[in-house]
Amino acid sequence: MLQKKSRSSPPNFILQYIFKPWQQMDLPLLFLTVAVTIFGGIMIRSTQPNKVVDDCLWHWITGGVGIFFALILARVPYQNWLKFHWLIYTITNLSLIAVLVTGMSVKGAQRWINIFGFYFQPSEFAKIGIILTIAALLQKHTAHKLKHVFKVLAFTELPWLLVFRQPDLATSLVFGAIVLGMLYWANANPCWLLLLISPVIAAILDNLFKPGWIIWSIFMGVLAWLCLPWQRFGISALGGLSLNLFGGELGAFAWNNILKPYQKTRLTVFLNPEQDTLASGYHQVQSKIAIGSGQLWGWGLNQGPMTQLGFVPEQHTDFIFSAVGEQLGFIGCVITISIFCLICLRILHIAQTASDNCGSLLAAGVLSMILFQTVVNIGMTIGLVPAAGIPLPWMTYGRSAMLTNFIGIGLVESVANFRNQRKYY
Repeated sequence: MLQKKSRSSPPNFILQYIFKPWQQMDLPLLFLTVAVTIFGGIMIRSTQPNKVVDDCLWHWITGGVGIFFALILARVPYQNWLKFHWLIYTITNLSLIAVLVTGMSVKGAQRWINIFGFYFQPSEFAKIGIILTIAALLQKHTAHKLKHVFKVLAFTELPWLLVFRQPDLATSLVFGAIVLGMLYWANANPCWLLLLISPVIAAILDNLFKPGWIIWSIFMGVLAWLCLPWQRFGISALGGLSLNLFGGELGAFAWNNILKPYQKTRLTVFLNPEQDTLASGYHQVQSKIAIGSGQLWGWGLNQGPMTQLGFVPEQHTDFIFSAVGEQLGFIGCVITISIFCLICLRILHIAQTASDNCGSLLAAGVLSMILFQTVVNIGMTIGLVPAAGIPLPWMTYGRSAMLTNFIGIGLVESVANFRNQRKYY
């Protein structure tokens, strides 16, 4: 005898109806980011033993608002946002201009706008604007042709210059990582991407080792001749060579006339942190000591002399990973890095399984942003990269950065949620 088909009870039916619009979301991705946010608040609290739970509480409140935004964005088809990409691009640039006109200056950098007591950092939200703009530009015409690459570079140049002018070198580097990551995902020739960043390498070599600069420029000229279409009369080779020779000279000019003294100090101290351990090199030296003192298992939560006695400045912001290393040791660091790896893998999976090019590009852009910030921040705390002021996603205290990261996750969740198009009523 056939069994009668059971019907869902009214409470179960109501729950299914409520959660149906989010049923295809990538729940592991959302849970991982929420877990990192909670863990980040615990670490922030551990770095401020003598302070009222102000920063920790604000970190969690901002995280809660960010989760709400992410759920709303996951509910809305991501294609809807791409329809307004020129409006978003315009608002992004206007907000960056407003910073230069009316923004607040802190420690020599003009990056914030005060709105009803909330310090709003437009350069953080501009990352999302750049991702949406590039996804819209490349969704129909991928980057397999140089003209499409130049089109992307042309539209990202203005916001990049506005951010660099603040000056915010760290965020301008994130912009570069987003552009390169999305161009690579859009089938740009890897040689073209190497040529794009080659002037930066030439500028560094020109200041460190001039023979290396000359050799690098010649090598880039040969590479340009091999991979660029303008091979007749050696135009591509001359272009690659000239670009890197000019890049080296431009780097010297920027070093002497554009970079701020604190930016120069960060670069020189990175090469030799012990040259000024009580001033410019103090942050990174103390951070490495804190992480090393944790050894295998760490001192324990809310323990450890470096953190509890405040030897690491700004530990609740850019150097939050040093608190993990000291209190939870090597094991805690490995677990933390593993969670970030899982987050990136989930985003990568969504980018690979997206239903169209624009969804795949959106996920690739968010992946580039999260991965670059994570690698640079952790590398900064252990002395592998210069101190750049790049936050660790969902762990560093910073309300604009927190909201930006959750908005990015919301867009990625929208890509996951609408991989199979459905209508919800």
